[in-house]
Amino acid sequence: MPHTSHRQQLPRLKRIQGQVAGLLRMVEQERYCADILTQLRAVQAALRSAEQEILKGHIEHCVADAIDSGDQRKRQAKLSELYDILKRFGSS
Repeated sequence: MPHTSHRQQLPRLKRIQGQVAGLLRMVEQERYCADILTQLRAVQAALRSAEQEILKGHIEHCVADAIDSGDQRKRQAKLSELYDILKRFGSS
């Protein structure tokens, strides 16, 4: 079963890495609280976006492949895994 590639997320994750480095500098420089909070929100939004894309790929490839395989145990395992992932999302 071919696995979905997450490499397309690398540019986004590198931007997030830069944003976090910027946050560190802002804190070290004792920048204004509202500016730091704004940047924190931007990082959180960028992480959520990357998370959504990877989840979409997981559903479209990993889960769909398990369903298409016809193997009921494999199908149930992937669906249970997906349910657990979504449950964790709800508690964060």
